[in-house]
Amino acid sequence: MSTARRRSVSRLVGGEGHRSPLLIRVLRWIILGSGVGVIAGLSSAALLVALEWATETRVDNGWIVWFLPVAGLTMGCMYHYTGGRSAEGNNLIIDEIHEPDAGVPRRMAPLIFVSTFVTQLFGGSAGREGTGIQLSVSLGDAVARLLPLTRDQRRILMIAGVSAGFGALFGVPLAGAVFGIEVQSVGRIKYDAVVPSLTGALVGDLVVRGLGVTHMPTPELGAIDLSVGVILKLAVAGIVFGLVSAIFVSSTRLVKAFGARVATWPPARPLIGGALVLAMMVAFGTREYLGLSLPLAESALGGNDTSASVFALKLLFTVITLGFGFYGGEVTPLLVIGATLGAALAPLFGLPIALVAAVGYVAVFAGAASVPLACTIMAVELFGLDALVPAAIACAAAYIFSSHRSIYTSARTGGAKQSWKAGLPDLLRGSLRRRPAPTPDL
Repeated sequence: MSTARRRSVSRLVGGEGHRSPLLIRVLRWIILGSGVGVIAGLSSAALLVALEWATETRVDNGWIVWFLPVAGLTMGCMYHYTGGRSAEGNNLIIDEIHEPDAGVPRRMAPLIFVSTFVTQLFGGSAGREGTGIQLSVSLGDAVARLLPLTRDQRRILMIAGVSAGFGALFGVPLAGAVFGIEVQSVGRIKYDAVVPSLTGALVGDLVVRGLGVTHMPTPELGAIDLSVGVILKLAVAGIVFGLVSAIFVSSTRLVKAFGARVATWPPARPLIGGALVLAMMVAFGTREYLGLSLPLAESALGGNDTSASVFALKLLFTVITLGFGFYGGEVTPLLVIGATLGAALAPLFGLPIALVAAVGYVAVFAGAASVPLACTIMAVELFGLDALVPAAIACAAAYIFSSHRSIYTSARTGGAKQSWKAGLPDLLRGSLRRRPAPTPDL
């Protein structure tokens, strides 16, 4: 690039030494955010199509699942010998957002795409949001390096990439925009990335829809009579969702620590994990918990009776899969766990199954990732405006009672989120006093 052209680009993107008027800066971030959105939309669409094919192929060819341990070993070797820092996944991205260092490795995108595809093809119980985020951020950062951007501007584009990847993958652009801003710091939201995050998420979703790629259908909730009794029941359900999310986070960490002790050679861990998943499949006599398990969530959201064992087994299969080193993500399993748990709780509270399943769908994730605002908006985008208040109540309760731990261990603790033990007396007294935030679990 010639010097004159580089200077022109630098003025446009606001590189070092160029302080542009407000309107120019906003337009700049809209342009850059749109670019991130296109990248996120294309990569998310490719991922969704690939994973749908993988799921259909696994279901139509039942013998494939028996190769899950071999697939795990292959994936483990791939990351161990060629992955480098890419193995840190979303936590590396959050670290780079807070403390920019060497940037996001370019190899992250192909590695996570292949490993997630392999996990789903052979039956690992994992998700896909981590993949969508890593694809959009890794590819977006590779393009950003070609532009004369400051480190802070690249940091903002990474946040936009997180938003765009999440929004495009789940078809929830507004929730995606908030997610990228909210997830990096527990209890504190930074607004400097609002414009590119919103633009990226909207454009990413438009690209996915424009390519004809569809998402799991979700029913729209009807009008809800929010009496005092219903509000209290939703709050109690939210507490249960929060406790289950804390169990998920703690169990995954315990399994990871156990796997590291029993297998000092990292590639052996997914080999062991794959064998354990197959053993559980045989022991419980079902394949419902392999892969994404979206039919379980669809059934619960449709108002069908669901046993409490369903959420517990999905949690167990997912903890073993992710804890022993398979790749993908936690969000989709958490959504399934939340929906099936909600469907199991609904009869106990005397509430409609579809309502509590929809609330659980977002609340367990809200507690596990400490993103109550994004999940409340997600509920509205998925289930309609009538879901706003029920989701807000349950997500807030789940967030408070899920402790400071998060599925994203690199997220900074920026505010006074209460653990369920510390927060209970304050809730009973009707106030939430601010306390010194504990040291983040890194």
